[in-house]
Amino acid sequence: MTESEFLAQAELTLTAIERAIDAADIDAEIDRSGGVLTLELENSSKIVVNTQAPMQQIWIAARSGGFHFGWSDGAWRDTRDGRELFGVLSAVVSTQGGVPVVLAPR
Repeated sequence: MTESEFLAQAELTLTAIERAIDAADIDAEIDRSGGVLTLELENSSKIVVNTQAPMQQIWIAARSGGFHFGWSDGAWRDTRDGRELFGVLSAVVSTQGGVPVVLAPR
């Protein structure tokens, strides 16, 4: 994947995450600055999703730890166990926010 292809795919993904959070029935503030998306949940905890262009990855930082995703087979996959980004983000938001949430790209 070229750098421009990575940047385009990462932009689509961050936009899809914003839309998924907006569509979910949760109280979360979304702040976006370039390739960094910060979710502040109702309990004032934060989850940060950011792009790492040099590594061609998207990272999630949450209370439960850090997750790195690389593009593989048409989806962002966890570099450790192959889980899909939206599945991991759903679990992280659910656990940290205390409310079950299922996020999906739109």
